[in-house]
Amino acid sequence: MESGTGFDTRPVSGTGIGLRSRHIGQILSERPNLPWLEVLSDNALARGGLVPAQLTAIREHYPLTLHGVGMNVGSLDPLDWDYIRRIKELASRLEVSWISEHICFTAHGGHHSHDLLPLPNTEEALHHIVRRIAEVQDFLGQQIVMENASSYISYRHSTISDGEFIGAMAEQADCHLLLDVNNAYVNQVNHGTDALELFQQLPLDRVREVHLAGYEDKQSYLLDAHNSAVSPPVWALFRELVALKPGIPTLIEWDNDIPPLAVLIEEAERANNISSPDEPGE
Repeated sequence: MESGTGFDTRPVSGTGIGLRSRHIGQILSERPNLPWLEVLSDNALARGGLVPAQLTAIREHYPLTLHGVGMNVGSLDPLDWDYIRRIKELASRLEVSWISEHICFTAHGGHHSHDLLPLPNTEEALHHIVRRIAEVQDFLGQQIVMENASSYISYRHSTISDGEFIGAMAEQADCHLLLDVNNAYVNQVNHGTDALELFQQLPLDRVREVHLAGYEDKQSYLLDAHNSAVSPPVWALFRELVALKPGIPTLIEWDNDIPPLAVLIEEAERANNISSPDEPGE
Protein backbone atom coordinates (compact mmCIF):
# COMPACT_ATOMS: atom_id res chain seq x y z
CA MET A 1 0.00 0.00 0.00
CA GLU A 2 1.00 3.60 -0.51
CA SER A 3 1.86 5.67 2.52
CA GLY A 4 1.57 9.31 3.49
CA THR A 5 -2.20 9.69 3.17
CA GLY A 6 -2.55 11.55 6.46
CA PHE A 7 -4.83 8.92 8.03
CA ASP A 8 -4.58 7.80 11.64
CA THR A 9 -2.94 11.07 12.63
CA ARG A 10 -5.52 11.87 15.34
CA PRO A 11 -6.72 9.25 17.81
CA VAL A 12 -10.45 8.59 18.13
CA SER A 13 -12.11 7.34 21.31
CA GLY A 14 -15.36 7.70 23.21
CA THR A 15 -18.69 8.57 21.59
CA GLY A 16 -18.91 11.09 18.79
CA ILE A 17 -21.77 12.30 16.62
CA GLY A 18 -22.37 12.65 12.91
CA LEU A 19 -21.58 16.19 11.72
CA ARG A 20 -24.65 17.74 10.08
CA SER A 21 -24.75 21.13 8.38
CA ARG A 22 -27.40 22.60 10.70
CA HIS A 23 -25.07 22.11 13.67
CA ILE A 24 -21.80 23.40 12.20
CA GLY A 25 -22.24 27.03 13.26
CA GLN A 26 -23.16 26.05 16.81
CA ILE A 27 -20.25 23.61 17.08
CA LEU A 28 -17.79 26.23 15.88
CA SER A 29 -19.13 28.92 18.23
CA GLU A 30 -19.70 26.79 21.35
CA ARG A 31 -17.11 24.03 20.89
CA PRO A 32 -19.05 21.38 22.83
CA ASN A 33 -17.13 18.63 24.57
CA LEU A 34 -17.32 16.00 21.83
CA PRO A 35 -14.41 13.58 21.33
CA TRP A 36 -14.80 13.29 17.54
CA LEU A 37 -17.10 13.86 14.57
CA GLU A 38 -18.01 11.82 11.50
CA VAL A 39 -18.34 13.57 8.12
CA LEU A 40 -20.54 12.09 5.39
CA SER A 41 -18.14 11.79 2.46
CA ASP A 42 -20.79 12.26 -0.22
CA ASN A 43 -22.17 15.42 1.40
CA ALA A 44 -18.69 16.89 1.56
CA LEU A 45 -18.04 16.09 -2.11
CA ALA A 46 -21.40 17.27 -3.45
CA ARG A 47 -21.77 20.63 -5.13
CA GLY A 48 -23.46 22.85 -2.58
CA GLY A 49 -22.56 20.42 0.20
CA LEU A 50 -20.56 21.08 3.35
CA VAL A 51 -18.39 24.15 2.83
CA PRO A 52 -14.66 23.26 2.74
CA ALA A 53 -13.74 26.24 4.93
CA GLN A 54 -16.19 25.08 7.59
CA LEU A 55 -14.80 21.56 7.55
CA THR A 56 -11.27 22.91 7.82
CA ALA A 57 -12.32 24.97 10.84
CA ILE A 58 -14.01 21.97 12.44
CA ARG A 59 -10.89 19.87 11.83
CA GLU A 60 -8.83 22.29 13.90
CA HIS A 61 -10.81 21.35 17.01
CA TYR A 62 -12.07 17.78 16.51
CA PRO A 63 -10.73 14.53 15.06
CA LEU A 64 -12.74 13.57 11.97
CA THR A 65 -13.64 10.36 10.16
CA LEU A 66 -15.27 9.91 6.74
CA HIS A 67 -18.34 7.75 6.17
CA GLY A 68 -19.60 7.09 2.65
CA VAL A 69 -22.13 5.23 0.54
CA GLY A 70 -20.71 5.64 -2.95
CA MET A 71 -17.74 3.29 -3.40
CA ASN A 72 -20.07 0.53 -4.57
CA VAL A 73 -17.55 -2.15 -3.60
CA GLY A 74 -20.06 -4.99 -3.85
CA SER A 75 -21.17 -4.20 -7.40
CA LEU A 76 -20.18 -5.88 -10.64
CA ASP A 77 -19.76 -2.42 -12.20
CA PRO A 78 -16.17 -1.18 -12.51
CA LEU A 79 -14.92 0.77 -9.52
CA ASP A 80 -15.24 4.53 -9.98
CA TRP A 81 -11.62 5.53 -9.54
CA ASP A 82 -12.31 9.24 -10.02
CA TYR A 83 -14.77 9.12 -7.11
CA ILE A 84 -12.32 7.16 -4.96
CA ARG A 85 -9.54 9.62 -5.85
CA ARG A 86 -11.75 12.49 -4.63
CA ILE A 87 -12.40 10.62 -1.39
CA LYS A 88 -8.66 10.14 -0.94
CA GLU A 89 -7.99 13.84 -1.50
CA LEU A 90 -10.74 14.82 0.93
CA ALA A 91 -9.41 12.41 3.56
CA SER A 92 -5.91 13.80 3.20
CA ARG A 93 -7.09 17.42 3.35
CA LEU A 94 -9.13 16.83 6.50
CA GLU A 95 -6.52 14.53 8.07
CA VAL A 96 -9.23 12.02 8.88
CA SER A 97 -8.56 9.10 11.17
CA TRP A 98 -10.22 6.59 8.82
CA ILE A 99 -12.65 6.09 5.94
CA SER A 100 -15.69 3.83 6.32
CA GLU A 101 -18.00 2.32 3.71
CA HIS A 102 -20.76 -0.29 3.47
CA ILE A 103 -20.86 -4.00 2.66
CA CYS A 104 -23.31 -3.66 -0.21
CA PHE A 105 -23.72 -2.41 -3.74
CA THR A 106 -25.38 0.88 -4.67
CA ALA A 107 -25.35 0.77 -8.48
CA HIS A 108 -25.65 -1.80 -11.25
CA GLY A 109 -25.27 -1.31 -14.98
CA GLY A 110 -24.68 2.38 -14.39
CA HIS A 111 -28.04 2.81 -12.62
CA HIS A 112 -27.73 4.14 -9.08
CA SER A 113 -29.95 2.97 -6.24
CA HIS A 114 -31.30 5.12 -3.44
CA ASP A 115 -30.60 2.32 -0.99
CA LEU A 116 -27.78 0.06 0.14
CA LEU A 117 -28.43 -3.24 -1.64
CA PRO A 118 -27.29 -6.44 0.10
CA LEU A 119 -25.01 -9.08 -1.34
CA PRO A 120 -25.85 -12.78 -1.28
CA ASN A 121 -23.80 -14.58 1.36
CA THR A 122 -21.99 -16.87 -1.05
CA GLU A 123 -18.34 -17.77 -1.61
CA GLU A 124 -18.48 -16.11 -5.04
CA ALA A 125 -19.73 -12.80 -3.60
CA LEU A 126 -17.19 -13.05 -0.79
CA HIS A 127 -14.25 -13.46 -3.17
CA HIS A 128 -15.56 -10.59 -5.30
CA ILE A 129 -15.88 -8.04 -2.49
CA VAL A 130 -12.56 -9.11 -0.93
CA ARG A 131 -10.78 -8.40 -4.21
CA ARG A 132 -12.50 -5.03 -4.62
CA ILE A 133 -11.73 -3.92 -1.05
CA ALA A 134 -8.09 -4.88 -1.57
CA GLU A 135 -7.95 -2.78 -4.73
CA VAL A 136 -9.46 0.22 -2.96
CA GLN A 137 -7.09 -0.13 -0.02
CA ASP A 138 -4.08 -0.36 -2.32
CA PHE A 139 -5.16 2.89 -4.00
CA LEU A 140 -5.89 4.71 -0.74
CA GLY A 141 -2.76 3.39 0.94
CA GLN A 142 -4.78 2.55 4.04
CA GLN A 143 -7.17 -0.04 5.42
CA ILE A 144 -10.80 0.96 5.20
CA VAL A 145 -13.60 0.28 7.67
CA MET A 146 -16.55 -1.73 6.30
CA GLU A 147 -20.05 -1.52 7.83
CA ASN A 148 -22.73 -4.20 8.06
CA ALA A 149 -25.77 -2.86 6.20
CA SER A 150 -29.47 -3.17 6.98
CA SER A 151 -31.54 -5.05 4.41
CA TYR A 152 -35.10 -5.80 3.41
CA ILE A 153 -34.54 -8.83 1.17
CA SER A 154 -32.63 -12.10 1.54
CA TYR A 155 -31.27 -14.51 -1.06
CA ARG A 156 -32.15 -18.18 -1.46
CA HIS A 157 -28.61 -18.75 -2.77
CA SER A 158 -26.94 -17.60 0.47
CA THR A 159 -24.93 -20.43 2.01
CA ILE A 160 -23.29 -18.77 5.04
CA SER A 161 -24.46 -16.45 7.81
CA ASP A 162 -23.91 -12.70 7.92
CA GLY A 163 -21.35 -13.12 10.68
CA GLU A 164 -19.39 -15.75 8.77
CA PHE A 165 -19.47 -13.66 5.60
CA ILE A 166 -18.40 -10.41 7.27
CA GLY A 167 -15.75 -12.09 9.39
CA ALA A 168 -14.22 -13.90 6.41
CA MET A 169 -14.32 -10.68 4.38
CA ALA A 170 -12.46 -8.73 7.07
CA GLU A 171 -9.78 -11.39 7.48
CA GLN A 172 -9.24 -12.04 3.77
CA ALA A 173 -9.30 -8.38 2.71
CA ASP A 174 -7.38 -7.31 5.83
CA CYS A 175 -9.81 -4.47 6.47
CA HIS A 176 -11.45 -3.11 9.61
CA LEU A 177 -15.13 -3.30 10.54
CA LEU A 178 -17.80 -0.81 11.54
CA LEU A 179 -20.48 -2.61 13.54
CA ASP A 180 -23.84 -0.88 13.24
CA VAL A 181 -25.91 -2.18 16.16
CA ASN A 182 -29.14 -0.69 14.81
CA ASN A 183 -28.61 -2.43 11.44
CA ALA A 184 -28.03 -5.72 13.23
CA TYR A 185 -31.29 -5.32 15.13
CA VAL A 186 -33.24 -4.25 12.01
CA ASN A 187 -32.01 -7.38 10.23
CA GLN A 188 -32.86 -9.52 13.25
CA VAL A 189 -36.48 -8.37 13.09
CA ASN A 190 -36.74 -8.32 9.29
CA HIS A 191 -35.07 -11.69 8.65
CA GLY A 192 -35.27 -13.61 11.92
CA THR A 193 -31.50 -13.61 12.42
CA ASP A 194 -29.76 -13.32 15.79
CA ALA A 195 -27.89 -10.04 16.27
CA LEU A 196 -25.96 -11.29 19.30
CA GLU A 197 -24.85 -14.33 17.32
CA LEU A 198 -23.59 -11.94 14.63
CA PHE A 199 -21.47 -10.12 17.22
CA GLN A 200 -20.06 -13.41 18.50
CA GLN A 201 -19.10 -14.59 15.01
CA LEU A 202 -17.16 -11.46 14.11
CA PRO A 203 -13.43 -10.93 14.70
CA LEU A 204 -13.99 -8.22 17.30
CA ASP A 205 -10.34 -7.20 17.17
CA ARG A 206 -11.14 -5.79 13.73
CA VAL A 207 -14.15 -3.72 14.89
CA ARG A 208 -12.90 -0.16 14.89
CA GLU A 209 -16.18 1.71 15.24
CA VAL A 210 -19.78 1.20 16.38
CA HIS A 211 -22.86 3.01 15.08
CA LEU A 212 -26.01 3.61 17.10
CA ALA A 213 -29.14 4.99 15.41
CA GLY A 214 -32.92 4.92 15.41
CA TYR A 215 -35.29 2.93 13.22
CA GLU A 216 -38.90 3.40 12.11
CA ASP A 217 -41.38 0.63 12.84
CA LYS A 218 -43.43 -0.07 9.69
CA GLN A 219 -45.41 -2.83 11.46
CA SER A 220 -44.45 -5.59 9.02
CA TYR A 221 -40.75 -4.60 9.02
CA LEU A 222 -38.29 -2.11 10.51
CA LEU A 223 -36.88 0.70 8.37
CA ASP A 224 -33.33 1.87 9.05
CA ALA A 225 -34.52 5.47 8.98
CA HIS A 226 -31.95 7.26 11.19
CA ASN A 227 -34.72 9.69 12.16
CA SER A 228 -35.14 9.11 15.88
CA ALA A 229 -33.39 8.36 19.14
CA VAL A 230 -31.73 5.01 19.71
CA SER A 231 -34.42 2.48 20.66
CA PRO A 232 -34.45 0.37 23.88
CA PRO A 233 -33.68 -2.96 22.11
CA VAL A 234 -30.69 -1.36 20.35
CA TRP A 235 -29.40 -0.01 23.67
CA ALA A 236 -29.77 -3.51 25.09
CA LEU A 237 -27.78 -5.00 22.22
CA PHE A 238 -25.14 -2.31 22.66
CA ARG A 239 -24.71 -3.40 26.28
CA GLU A 240 -24.21 -6.97 25.06
CA LEU A 241 -21.56 -5.78 22.62
CA VAL A 242 -19.78 -3.74 25.29
CA ALA A 243 -19.66 -6.85 27.47
CA LEU A 244 -17.89 -8.66 24.63
CA LYS A 245 -15.52 -5.80 23.83
CA PRO A 246 -15.62 -2.51 25.75
CA GLY A 247 -14.10 0.73 24.61
CA ILE A 248 -14.88 0.66 20.87
CA PRO A 249 -15.27 4.21 19.50
CA THR A 250 -19.00 4.78 19.08
CA LEU A 251 -21.05 7.19 17.01
CA ILE A 252 -24.61 8.50 17.26
CA GLU A 253 -25.95 8.52 13.69
CA TRP A 254 -29.00 10.73 13.01
CA ASP A 255 -29.64 11.70 9.37
CA ASN A 256 -33.32 12.62 9.05
CA ASP A 257 -35.62 14.81 11.18
CA ILE A 258 -32.39 16.05 12.72
CA PRO A 259 -32.91 17.32 16.30
CA PRO A 260 -31.11 20.12 18.18
CA LEU A 261 -27.45 19.47 18.91
CA ALA A 262 -28.20 19.02 22.60
CA VAL A 263 -30.26 15.92 21.84
CA LEU A 264 -27.37 14.28 19.99
CA ILE A 265 -24.98 15.16 22.80
CA GLU A 266 -27.37 13.60 25.33
CA GLU A 267 -27.50 10.38 23.26
CA ALA A 268 -23.70 10.37 23.09
CA GLU A 269 -23.44 10.79 26.86
CA ARG A 270 -25.80 7.87 27.37
CA ALA A 271 -23.63 5.70 25.13
CA ASN A 272 -20.54 6.76 27.09
CA ASN A 273 -22.20 5.79 30.35
CA ILE A 274 -22.71 2.30 28.97
CA SER A 275 -19.44 1.81 27.12
CA SER A 276 -16.88 3.28 29.51
CA PRO A 277 -15.99 1.14 32.56
CA ASP A 278 -14.79 4.31 34.29
CA GLU A 279 -18.16 6.02 34.04
CA PRO A 280 -21.12 5.43 36.36
CA GLY A 281 -24.08 3.51 34.99
CA GLU A 282 -27.32 5.11 33.89
